[in-house]
Amino acid sequence: MSEASTSQQKAKDKEIVEQAAALAAGEEDAPTGSEGSEDEQDVAGSSSVQVVSPSTSSKKKKKKRSKAVKALNALRGGGKDAIPEDVVKVVLEKVRAEGGEAAAAANPELIRQALEQMKIQDVIQGKAGVGGRGKKDTGEAPPEVDGPIEPSRPREEVQQNAYPLPKEFMWSTLDISDPAELRELYELLSANYVEDDDESFRFQYSAEFLSWALKPPGYHKDWHVGVRVSSTKKLVAFISAVPIRVRVRDNEFDASEVNYLCVHKKLRSKRLAPVLIKEVTRQCHLKGIFQALYTGGVLLPTPVSSCRYFHRCLNIPKLVSVRFTSVPSSMTLARMIRLHKLPDRPRLLDQGLREMEERDVPQVTDLFSRYMKRFTMFPVMSEDEVRHQFLSGLGEGPRGSDSWKIRRDGQVVWAYVVENPKTHKVTDFVSFYSLPSTIMNHDKHNLLNAAYLFYYATETAFEPGAEESSRLKKRLEDVVGDALVIAEKAGFDVFNALTLMDSVCFLQDLRFGQGDGLLNFYLYNWRTAPVSGVNAVDDVPAGKGVGVVML
Repeated sequence: MSEASTSQQKAKDKEIVEQAAALAAGEEDAPTGSEGSEDEQDVAGSSSVQVVSPSTSSKKKKKKRSKAVKALNALRGGGKDAIPEDVVKVVLEKVRAEGGEAAAAANPELIRQALEQMKIQDVIQGKAGVGGRGKKDTGEAPPEVDGPIEPSRPREEVQQNAYPLPKEFMWSTLDISDPAELRELYELLSANYVEDDDESFRFQYSAEFLSWALKPPGYHKDWHVGVRVSSTKKLVAFISAVPIRVRVRDNEFDASEVNYLCVHKKLRSKRLAPVLIKEVTRQCHLKGIFQALYTGGVLLPTPVSSCRYFHRCLNIPKLVSVRFTSVPSSMTLARMIRLHKLPDRPRLLDQGLREMEERDVPQVTDLFSRYMKRFTMFPVMSEDEVRHQFLSGLGEGPRGSDSWKIRRDGQVVWAYVVENPKTHKVTDFVSFYSLPSTIMNHDKHNLLNAAYLFYYATETAFEPGAEESSRLKKRLEDVVGDALVIAEKAGFDVFNALTLMDSVCFLQDLRFGQGDGLLNFYLYNWRTAPVSGVNAVDDVPAGKGVGVVML
């Protein structure tokens, strides 16, 4: 090793010791995100899994650290990336010698966690080749040419038989159109799907939501993969995929959107999750689909992008009561409520704001298509898909000029357009969907009504100088601000959004608060350079890379 290399290595060693000492002394929070269940962590090395988890307000440092530990355990897996024992030993000795009194109690496991946390920080900060196979010490650059990692294969070369299950279980293809089977899926997810670190909140997907999310145009029944107990036929595990057309930079391709991996809590030791993932991947291959898009709160190798959750409080007394958020020490509850007060009616009503209708589908499809081309990775939708996404989940009940004041039975999606009264041109549209969470162990409230920002678009984006002059920002504040008013009238407690599309420019001014959850985006069998998300990438600002909203 040259003298320069030795000097660089010593400097790096010192930096590691200093960071490890700080982490061991509790001076630096571990990077955190919402993690999935034990099953989902078991499949950290798998190629296709959806592990979205609810994001809550800031937790205490102890909880943040415990989240990092869970993610690290998933990453570590005893594989080649594990921190060697001799490295841990050397750093531990240096920490105890140089870390001061606060680091005297450091132990090997804490040091290992500290080193792994630093490794995660490298990934999040873009130092470890996010989006590729990982940037090696040799200085390997991100891929210059996008494309498949493994070539597609003819159907006859794909494994024809289902992967074997333990003898007490059997495969089951769920018919989501059958109310009885849809109810089974709802009950499985309601009792066993992703919950937060404190076991305070758990996603509660309604039957109407699942029917809307799992039956887009061209869906395949075979991609709704379940596992039952052979003796009782009870549904105990599930995973799904739905077709999606994706554009990433200059490439457009058909893929599957993988979601809703869930295994019954009592069967987490049976290792069913990896088999579920392999089986849904096989089913996709049989249909000629060899790419997939999925997301995860857990950091897996290796995300193409990461976005952060933000939350806009609507029902502050309830959110404080269930400990979703807290009143800052410098503020009273009354003042917090006053600062978050919304207008009594949408601002754009007088400019043509109304609920989206069937006649709007062609114009919304055109506006959506042009608007999404401004981002690096986004879905490509036909008119049928736009119709399904924004109109099929509107629920049962009256529609009209006052529909923004009500919430219909079974409604899971809210979609609004702004139509110019003179030209009848649709100039803007905005949408959000309902995904409540069960509140566990609370004596008064049992459901957190959460709205999630879905897709939106505005013609203002195409006006010359719209971004530089902040006209785009102002228009989006008006459009999304009206969505907040409508959500509050519909009885939602909180409105969630991610740092994707153009959201970064308006979140702060609309009083969204930063959450502690990161949602990582992954592409299966597709090589591409990192996409801007929570951080800017190259000349693409933060948030403007990802244009995909995962349900």
